[in-house]
Amino acid sequence: MYPRFYSRAFAIGAIVILGYVLTKMLAPFWGPLAWAAVFAFLFYPVHERLTKRFKGKAGRSAGLITGLTPFLVIAPLSALGIVFAQQVGSLIEYLRGRTFITYPAMLAKLESYPVIGPALAWIRENGSVSAEQIQGWVTSGIQSVLRNAAAMGGGVVLGVVGSLVGFFLTLFLLFFLLRDGRSMLGHLTRLIPMEKRRRVALTRYLGDVTRAVVYGSAMTALIQGTLVGIGFAIAGLPAPVVFGVLAMLAAFIPAAGTGVVLIPAVIVLMLMGRWRSAIFLAVWSVLVGFSDNFLRPLLASQRADVSALAVFIGAIGGVTAFGFIGLIIGPVLLSLIVALLRFAEESVTQKD
Repeated sequence: MYPRFYSRAFAIGAIVILGYVLTKMLAPFWGPLAWAAVFAFLFYPVHERLTKRFKGKAGRSAGLITGLTPFLVIAPLSALGIVFAQQVGSLIEYLRGRTFITYPAMLAKLESYPVIGPALAWIRENGSVSAEQIQGWVTSGIQSVLRNAAAMGGGVVLGVVGSLVGFFLTLFLLFFLLRDGRSMLGHLTRLIPMEKRRRVALTRYLGDVTRAVVYGSAMTALIQGTLVGIGFAIAGLPAPVVFGVLAMLAAFIPAAGTGVVLIPAVIVLMLMGRWRSAIFLAVWSVLVGFSDNFLRPLLASQRADVSALAVFIGAIGGVTAFGFIGLIIGPVLLSLIVALLRFAEESVTQKD
């Protein structure tokens, strides 16, 4: 008999080494696997209904959904990314050929007001930065942001579709996740070193969090971004798709949301003298803002209490770490970590 310490050390070492090797082997599959998992989660309710219609033949239902996915999901997302990149280029050209009020003229106009005028005059006289420098910084900053946005639009296409191999790999994995996903999840959850009651509670909580993030946060942001794009198109503003996508990303920011995009647009329309469009977009902005109050609870069904801070940090960090899919993966992982810490705290409290 080998000593218990040696046996445990060997087991831990073997798990670490095999886990590292397995991670390296699966590295090319993480992107397609993540997208396949998200699509499988979204389509699973449909898969259950189709399986019942096909008299329990899950393979036939999974095959039908997998075959329709390129036409119903991936192709529209790819087209959106291409249009987004094109409209960013058109917006850059529009800004170059457009003559707006200059920064010195706007500053002189603001100085005519009784309250803020003296303060701005004192800042301009005692500040070391000239108005021309500030205007140059703002202009170059806007162009840099738009160029990065154009690159992001192409990145969305590559992130969703990727190479031809990644595209078919996503569909391949989607089929098996739909057909055997529940069984695989059951096998994985049984490996969690917890008592059955806590393991079931953790699995249920993770499902509710994923549903809340996917439907409550991501779908709400998608709908609000679409509404913002429609509002920009009706108001006659350029690049409605670009600002719709930016509003969708801004919807993840707590206490700000789509107002980051809509309020400056209303102000620009007022400065241009387009009062009818400004009033329309202002009313539209209020409707978009109120839509969050009933869309999020309706889509998430209030099954999990996911904090806005967790969604915000998870979305920003997830995009940095995983790309566009991180908008969903990041909040789910962060909520899972919080849940594990909560369960660990409960275990320590019970022992004390």
